[in-house]
Amino acid sequence: MIRQVNQFVDDAGRLCWDTGFSCESCGDGGCEDFGSGETPGYIRDALLAEHGPSRLRLAGPVAGMVPVLKVLREELRVSLPQARELAGELAGPGLTGTSAEMEYLNLRLRRRGIAAEVRSDGPEGG
Repeated sequence: MIRQVNQFVDDAGRLCWDTGFSCESCGDGGCEDFGSGETPGYIRDALLAEHGPSRLRLAGPVAGMVPVLKVLREELRVSLPQARELAGELAGPGLTGTSAEMEYLNLRLRRRGIAAEVRSDGPEGG
Protein backbone atom coordinates (compact mmCIF):
# COMPACT_ATOMS: atom_id res chain seq x y z
CA MET A 1 0.00 0.00 0.00
CA ILE A 2 1.21 3.48 -0.86
CA ARG A 3 0.28 6.40 1.39
CA GLN A 4 0.06 9.86 -0.11
CA VAL A 5 0.07 13.15 1.77
CA ASN A 6 -0.68 16.54 0.26
CA GLN A 7 -0.86 20.15 1.32
CA PHE A 8 -2.09 22.92 -0.95
CA VAL A 9 -3.76 26.33 -1.17
CA ASP A 10 -7.27 25.85 -2.53
CA ASP A 11 -9.22 28.14 -4.88
CA ALA A 12 -10.68 29.98 -1.88
CA GLY A 13 -7.17 30.76 -0.62
CA ARG A 14 -7.27 28.32 2.32
CA LEU A 15 -4.35 26.15 3.38
CA CYS A 16 -5.62 22.56 3.04
CA TRP A 17 -4.26 19.05 3.50
CA ASP A 18 -5.28 15.49 2.75
CA THR A 19 -4.06 11.92 3.05
CA GLY A 20 -4.91 8.99 0.85
CA PHE A 21 -3.77 5.54 -0.07
CA SER A 22 -3.53 3.30 -3.07
CA CYS A 23 -2.90 -0.41 -3.40
CA GLU A 24 -0.22 -1.44 -5.88
CA SER A 25 -1.79 -4.89 -6.26
CA CYS A 26 -5.43 -4.10 -6.95
CA GLY A 27 -5.33 -0.39 -7.78
CA ASP A 28 -7.92 0.41 -5.10
CA GLY A 29 -7.46 3.59 -3.11
CA GLY A 30 -9.18 6.41 -1.38
CA CYS A 31 -9.05 9.43 0.85
CA GLU A 32 -8.25 8.77 4.52
CA ASP A 33 -8.58 12.26 5.93
CA PHE A 34 -8.65 15.90 4.86
CA GLY A 35 -9.04 19.36 6.30
CA SER A 36 -8.00 23.00 6.23
CA GLY A 37 -6.05 25.14 8.63
CA GLU A 38 -3.28 23.69 10.74
CA THR A 39 -1.80 20.62 9.08
CA PRO A 40 -1.23 17.53 11.24
CA GLY A 41 2.41 17.03 12.19
CA TYR A 42 2.81 13.68 10.45
CA ILE A 43 1.76 15.22 7.12
CA ARG A 44 4.09 18.21 7.55
CA ASP A 45 6.97 15.97 8.56
CA ALA A 46 6.45 13.68 5.55
CA LEU A 47 6.33 16.62 3.13
CA LEU A 48 9.44 18.23 4.60
CA ALA A 49 11.31 14.90 4.50
CA GLU A 50 10.39 14.31 0.86
CA HIS A 51 10.68 17.82 -0.56
CA GLY A 52 12.72 19.77 1.98
CA PRO A 53 11.74 23.17 3.34
CA SER A 54 10.79 26.21 1.32
CA ARG A 55 11.88 29.69 2.34
CA LEU A 56 9.78 32.87 2.20
CA ARG A 57 11.62 36.20 2.10
CA LEU A 58 10.60 39.75 1.47
CA ALA A 59 11.46 40.64 -2.14
CA GLY A 60 12.87 44.02 -1.13
CA PRO A 61 12.52 46.83 1.36
CA VAL A 62 9.01 47.65 2.55
CA ALA A 63 7.72 51.11 3.43
CA GLY A 64 6.47 49.94 6.81
CA MET A 65 6.29 46.68 8.68
CA VAL A 66 2.72 47.13 10.00
CA PRO A 67 1.09 45.16 7.14
CA VAL A 68 3.69 42.40 7.55
CA LEU A 69 3.05 42.24 11.29
CA LYS A 70 -0.72 42.08 10.70
CA VAL A 71 -0.37 39.15 8.31
CA LEU A 72 1.92 37.26 10.68
CA ARG A 73 -0.33 37.89 13.69
CA GLU A 74 -3.53 36.97 11.84
CA GLU A 75 -2.25 33.90 10.02
CA LEU A 76 0.17 32.45 12.56
CA ARG A 77 -1.77 33.60 15.64
CA VAL A 78 1.30 34.92 17.41
CA SER A 79 1.85 37.78 19.84
CA LEU A 80 3.15 41.15 18.67
CA PRO A 81 6.69 40.45 19.98
CA GLN A 82 6.67 37.08 18.21
CA ALA A 83 5.41 38.72 15.01
CA ARG A 84 8.25 41.28 15.20
CA GLU A 85 10.79 38.47 15.53
CA LEU A 86 9.26 36.60 12.58
CA ALA A 87 9.17 39.81 10.50
CA GLY A 88 12.90 40.19 11.15
CA GLU A 89 13.46 36.66 9.86
CA LEU A 90 11.24 37.39 6.85
CA ALA A 91 13.34 40.46 6.04
CA GLY A 92 16.59 38.52 6.60
CA PRO A 93 17.20 34.81 6.10
CA GLY A 94 13.51 34.08 5.59
CA LEU A 95 10.84 31.94 7.20
CA THR A 96 10.85 28.23 6.45
CA GLY A 97 8.11 25.64 6.19
CA THR A 98 6.45 23.46 3.62
CA SER A 99 6.06 24.82 0.11
CA ALA A 100 2.29 25.20 0.56
CA GLU A 101 2.69 27.00 3.91
CA MET A 102 5.12 29.50 2.43
CA GLU A 103 2.94 30.02 -0.69
CA TYR A 104 -0.05 30.58 1.61
CA LEU A 105 1.80 33.28 3.59
CA ASN A 106 3.09 34.78 0.34
CA LEU A 107 -0.48 35.04 -0.94
CA ARG A 108 -1.54 36.78 2.27
CA LEU A 109 1.38 39.22 2.04
CA ARG A 110 0.62 40.02 -1.62
CA ARG A 111 -2.98 40.82 -0.67
CA ARG A 112 -1.54 43.50 1.63
CA GLY A 113 0.74 44.86 -1.08
CA ILE A 114 3.93 43.24 0.25
CA ALA A 115 6.23 41.64 -2.33
CA ALA A 116 7.86 38.40 -1.20
CA GLU A 117 9.28 35.31 -2.86
CA VAL A 118 9.31 31.60 -2.10
CA ARG A 119 12.29 29.39 -2.90
CA SER A 120 12.87 25.72 -2.22
CA ASP A 121 15.80 24.73 -0.04
CA GLY A 122 15.46 21.19 -1.49
CA PRO A 123 15.30 17.89 0.35
CA GLU A 124 17.82 17.17 3.09
CA GLY A 125 20.98 15.69 1.75
CA GLY A 126 19.81 16.32 -1.81
